[in-house]
Amino acid sequence: MLMLPLSLLRTKCRIPWTLVTLPYSRSQLYMERPVENAIRSKLTETLKPSHLEVLNESYMHAVPKGSETHFKVVVVSESFLGKSLIQRHRLVNELLKDELAGPVHALSIQAKTPQQWEENPAISKSPACMGGSKHDPEMGRKLGTQV
Repeated sequence: MLMLPLSLLRTKCRIPWTLVTLPYSRSQLYMERPVENAIRSKLTETLKPSHLEVLNESYMHAVPKGSETHFKVVVVSESFLGKSLIQRHRLVNELLKDELAGPVHALSIQAKTPQQWEENPAISKSPACMGGSKHDPEMGRKLGTQV
């Protein structure tokens, strides 16, 4: 049985699911990451991307472990042909309006046409967390590091 860490599968790994045996089922993965999977599902259904990455970057911020609050999406779709960057971002934001109104605090979007992706398949690095919540006196309690 081949066991691969999820972090590898979510980032650069391009191994089809059919070739990977995981210690848990897809339904368990869906239950463990409901926001990430909702984002992936909505973008896939509407934009029919040729390339899609949904990266949970919550670990880079002052949030409890396992949070789904900060995401980066890299979406490559023919739906973006003829649209300006702001129009692409508005489209993605509209598709994810429920998540943005609820659990998602920050969303970084890279929206490219297939030609743009072919010319430059680089994913930009996210900025470092500015630590806005470090000044919140309740943050220790929220993170479970203070009683």
